[in-house]
Amino acid sequence: MKQIKVENLEIGSLSKPFIIAEMSGNHNQSLERALEIVEAAAASGVHALKIQTYTADTITLDVGSPDFLISDEGNLWKGRKLHDLYDEAHTPWDWHKPIFDRAKELGMIAFSTPFDETAVDFLEELDVPLYKIASFENTDLPLIKKVASTGKPMIVSTGMATVAELDDLVCTARKAGCKDLILLKCTSTYPATPENTNISTIPHMQELFDVEVGLSDHTMGTGVAVASVAMGATVIEKHFTLSRADGGVDSAFSMEPEEMKALVIETERAWQSLGKVTYGPTEKEKASLKFRRSIYVSKDIKVGEVFTEDNIKIIRPGYGLEPKYYEILLGCKAKKAYQYGQPLKIDDLL
Repeated sequence: MKQIKVENLEIGSLSKPFIIAEMSGNHNQSLERALEIVEAAAASGVHALKIQTYTADTITLDVGSPDFLISDEGNLWKGRKLHDLYDEAHTPWDWHKPIFDRAKELGMIAFSTPFDETAVDFLEELDVPLYKIASFENTDLPLIKKVASTGKPMIVSTGMATVAELDDLVCTARKAGCKDLILLKCTSTYPATPENTNISTIPHMQELFDVEVGLSDHTMGTGVAVASVAMGATVIEKHFTLSRADGGVDSAFSMEPEEMKALVIETERAWQSLGKVTYGPTEKEKASLKFRRSIYVSKDIKVGEVFTEDNIKIIRPGYGLEPKYYEILLGCKAKKAYQYGQPLKIDDLL
């Protein structure tokens, strides 16, 4: 699998996991808070800061009929009208540049999720280095085609998508000019539960579509994300806020700064631990071989005396014969004298 270059970073199995902090609507309609979120994300060590580019009118209609009301039991936003929710959650377009500029100043990659073609045109004016497609838009092939035509890397959340729908997505993106495509395993519930995340899909998706695969994670904590790295995830996206107690449309399933810092550290550790298939002592372990058990003389032995359980023992350290020779030695006569604490060697068997 090739590495994907984005500005000064690479995404792929040869690089530590690419961690994205998703601001979404956690700015609570305050640019000052949005910039504080950017600063907190940078301090936590993430590689990228992502926002969303839409208005209530580009994502839905201002209609109060049942179709446009959230009625699902257990839904975080139950009872809300779609237009009202998106109006509250959207990031004003004139905030994009100051948010992106601050992220870049702090060494992060800044980009966004467009939700219609006008958003793509706007983001192109800001020269974003890559794009994200949200789960609910992964069947919007005209939007995918528009983003792919920019030639920039695309990250797509796969929530709810069937294999056939993903095949349509991948084929459309590649045909329209996308050379660098990343799919994110995603469960589109808010929050998601670990048992409903199915990260075993990650290596299968990798093999099926020959793309980099990561995780858009809506579960609480770091466990699922860390485990996904062991399954081959090279990108992790998590919603991010200053404090869940501050409220906001996505705050309930967003990470706080200390949690995000832990995520960055633990996913890198998981990646470092993957290594390669190997057996036997590593270079670092070789110094520990001396602490294995081996066969030592536990009582002085005269020439011709028989080796017994009373005069030889399997003990630490490991400078003597391996324990597998112990039963062979028992009953044999000593060819020379041995002192208490002396290791037995291979010559003593010959």
